[in-house]
Amino acid sequence: MAYNNLQEFIAALEQENELIRISEFVDPVLEISEITDRISKQKGGGKALLFENTGTDFPILMNAMGSDKRMQMVLNVSDYNEIGQEMESLFKELSSPKKNILEKLKLLPRLGQISSWMPKVLSGQGACQQVIDRDPDLSKLPILKTWQHDGGRFITLPMVNTRDPHTGIRNVGMYRIQIFDKQLTGMHWHKHKVGARHYNEYKALGQKMPVAIALGGDLTNTYAATAPLPDNIDEYMLAGFLRKKRVNLVKCITQDIEVPADADFVIEGYVDPAEELIWEGPFGDHTGFYSLADWYPRFHVTCITHRKNAVFPATIVGVPPQEDTYIAKATERIFLAPIKMTMLPEMTDMDIPAAGTAHNLTIVKIQKAFAGHAQKVMNSLWGAGQMMFNKILVVADEPTSIQNYKELARVASQQVDPVMDIHFSRGALDVLDHSASKFAFGSKMCFDLTSKETEERRTDDAQKYDFSTIRLDKTKLNQKYSEITEINDTLLSENISLVLVAFKKNKPKHAKELIHALFTETDFEHVKFILVVDHVVDIFDIETTVWIASNNIEPNRDSWIIEPASETQISHIGWDGSRKTKEQDNFRRDWPNIVVASDETIAKVDALWSKLNIGDFIPSPSLKFKALLFEGNATVHEL
Repeated sequence: MAYNNLQEFIAALEQENELIRISEFVDPVLEISEITDRISKQKGGGKALLFENTGTDFPILMNAMGSDKRMQMVLNVSDYNEIGQEMESLFKELSSPKKNILEKLKLLPRLGQISSWMPKVLSGQGACQQVIDRDPDLSKLPILKTWQHDGGRFITLPMVNTRDPHTGIRNVGMYRIQIFDKQLTGMHWHKHKVGARHYNEYKALGQKMPVAIALGGDLTNTYAATAPLPDNIDEYMLAGFLRKKRVNLVKCITQDIEVPADADFVIEGYVDPAEELIWEGPFGDHTGFYSLADWYPRFHVTCITHRKNAVFPATIVGVPPQEDTYIAKATERIFLAPIKMTMLPEMTDMDIPAAGTAHNLTIVKIQKAFAGHAQKVMNSLWGAGQMMFNKILVVADEPTSIQNYKELARVASQQVDPVMDIHFSRGALDVLDHSASKFAFGSKMCFDLTSKETEERRTDDAQKYDFSTIRLDKTKLNQKYSEITEINDTLLSENISLVLVAFKKNKPKHAKELIHALFTETDFEHVKFILVVDHVVDIFDIETTVWIASNNIEPNRDSWIIEPASETQISHIGWDGSRKTKEQDNFRRDWPNIVVASDETIAKVDALWSKLNIGDFIPSPSLKFKALLFEGNATVHEL
């Protein structure tokens, strides 16, 4: 069923025992996010949280989509794959050849059903306009400050509605909103986003740009705002398909733009492209690192409307997993079908690991048919919509289970010849990628894990290796290389040819020199892969190590392939997953710190916990990551 409003969804959550109400006052500045972080990192995502006492007239709903069950409740399915299967069935039904007029007539009821999902603009006002404030004051809303070094309070779950000034086509995006005063915010749309394109079009026309920020209502609309739809495809059309009921829209009070009638809040206003930009950020982001301050457009608030019983929805992002992990999992499953239907019919599965924070790491599985098939898929994906931001791509084939990461690593150890099967490219990167030497531009890396055709092999030798027999003399290595603080060779015993090394970097090109030196050691003769990271990283925590390294690696700059001395020997590759500096790496951009709660906030929540009635005490997840902090605030070092 589609939910008519957010209050219906909250009632459904309570019926399913998926909601905790918190009546004790909790400060929206830092405390709500710390409590949510503790809950959302529980196995399965914990519960949704309704903070009823926020110091304002409005409660805050957190972690509403932060589990598979709740995300499936939002999408009205019991399995994400149902949506993809329906998309595929619908596509085949509409596109298959029709033999005669009777077969064509049979489509009419289906077309009528589809038309009933299209968004519709209603006359008059909607429930979102039950209360109208023409003298708007953002300080009346329970807007969060989520992390200690954030630039201020941010609206974190907005549906930002804009319109192309030439075509009138709507776009709904999710761009964080920093509050500067009661009627002024930043508008953080990245340069690759549709909202930014609309802004540039209004700028070229010399016109002010109407914008409306909707919050709440049926969370299917909120999900649709996050979906990687092609440009000029209406997000409310996707929402209608998902909820099997059209999204009703109403015109704003002070701006010529429409918003969902069922929203809890609507913040109306405009962006004037002729104005100077505003310094926005930093913000603890979904990468687990701060996205640093930069210049973004100013958004002027002209009116705030809301329901009489409005609930303020919000989310936090930071070190994974968080609520956005489950949103990304839904997207992964839903959009596999359109990719197969329109671009890559050979693709049978896709996985976006939480540690890869969406754009850093993607794994796909294909039905391989010819030599170079993995590279064909690689090039297609890196040229497709938001997949252009992907930095590390892994391509496997049947029957590999790409959700079983250890199995995947064993397949990589056998199938990947670094000289032949690791491919590099250059292109656009996500604005949040802090590792690239150039802003939003850098290199990408693809691992071809597929079974190799004769043409793809460096030699005719396709023998299997038993990496579990490798033994490293760690005592000798530690004595010889004083910069090494720890070596994790436990994966070798599982037939995974990867050694993790923590070291103290103290000179230029140190990682490169260390990797090359280790591969000259007899112990490493049959080790294919080495990853080095900073000494503060616990390299026995594999997920954390992958998260840190995938954020910190710029593939072309930080990878070194070691060619074999003869055709009978294996090739090697090493990666530098450490922090980059100007002095040691000639890195000339600011480097962000990771996102953790302050000691003061942790102590406050510890003391408050027993009053919250939310179950057994949960220590702060930030305690685990404190050791990873470098000196500094949001920025480790500035240029």
